[in-house]
Amino acid sequence: MIAAGFGLRRSAGAEELAELLQRACTESGLSPDRIDCLATLDQLADHPAIQMLKENLKKDVQAISKQELSTVSNAVLTRSDRIQELYGVGSVAEAAALIAAGSKARLRLPRIASASATCALAEGVR
Repeated sequence: MIAAGFGLRRSAGAEELAELLQRACTESGLSPDRIDCLATLDQLADHPAIQMLKENLKKDVQAISKQELSTVSNAVLTRSDRIQELYGVGSVAEAAALIAAGSKARLRLPRIASASATCALAEGVR
């Protein structure tokens, strides 16, 4: 199970997310069709860019609560003080990917960033 986790600003666009995911896949040596699901903070799951990516890739989106994010705080590799203060975890993208990837998940690609979004890939057992 490979999950792509996203953190994003409300200003993020669908093309930006698609390009970021493509870059993440390229950097990790994966084809985008190997991604099993998308994941993000529950309050962003209905964001138009996430929904468009979901439709284009035909993948489910897992909406992760703020409380769930904090359960993997020790497993994230990237630390943003601002994000830690807001969400209780150093990286929303990394935490969302780890949770969505299932048990024994590990980061396949730590967070990468564009102007308005972040993406991380995690692999686990479902």
